[in-house]
Amino acid sequence: MRFEGSSQYVATDDLKLAVNAAMTLQRPLLIKGEPGTGKTMLAEEVAAALDMPLLQWHVKSTTKAQQGLYEYDAVSRLRDSQLGDERVKDIRNYIVKGVLWQAFESDQKSVLLIDEIDKADIEFPNDLLRELDRMEFYVYETRELVRARHRPLVVITSNNEKELPDAFLRRCFFHYIKFPDAATMQQIVDVHYPGIKQELVSAALACFFEIRDIPGLKKKPSTSELLDWLKLLMAEDIGPQALRSKDHKLAIPPLHGALLKNEQDVHLFERLVFMNRANR
Repeated sequence: MRFEGSSQYVATDDLKLAVNAAMTLQRPLLIKGEPGTGKTMLAEEVAAALDMPLLQWHVKSTTKAQQGLYEYDAVSRLRDSQLGDERVKDIRNYIVKGVLWQAFESDQKSVLLIDEIDKADIEFPNDLLRELDRMEFYVYETRELVRARHRPLVVITSNNEKELPDAFLRRCFFHYIKFPDAATMQQIVDVHYPGIKQELVSAALACFFEIRDIPGLKKKPSTSELLDWLKLLMAEDIGPQALRSKDHKLAIPPLHGALLKNEQDVHLFERLVFMNRANR
């Protein structure tokens, strides 16, 4: 079983190699890269391409590792006991299975996505070391050991908001998704908008990469933002000639709000355009 990409996702050779290496080693695949470079979508496409069920765990700042295993709903049990409900006699009725438990008991090998792990507390990755390493955990309330029937392919994404512990990193196969070059970006656009006019794509890509190269930007536009911008350009029927000034100098593109997402970057861009015009 090997991942060779899919018709809906442009995977570079080194990314496909990383996915297959993680499966061979039976290690979690840790994916880093700029926001909007397709880290989350990778797990979805791997699952679809290999015909495996996908289980997703989207991590928040308040997420605890225990929630991925299971949670004991003591409040509901107390309420039911007050109402005389017979369910209280079996504590299993109040055990809520987490995403890891669901992946462990799956009848077939699955893809488990732990999305944006760096959002959680620094102890979150360490708290999952044993479970991801041994593929088992103990349920103290029911006194049972839950073991994975099939070791899932664990895909972990990070936006590099905080450093991950060394002990956790040792257990992962790491891959950094580099920002796509112009040729790869052209392929990505062709996958999402197969009927788009190539003249518009060429002008949009030139403008997009020119903006990304501006020094001092707080947030550079990402792949997903480029795709949103192209969708708007097509919806408004804006042609390639509107994306650049007549003398081919830096200009404010239409609908630039799809690319620049804070006022600091917009003001910086406007100042550069003004200076460009003043130096004619």
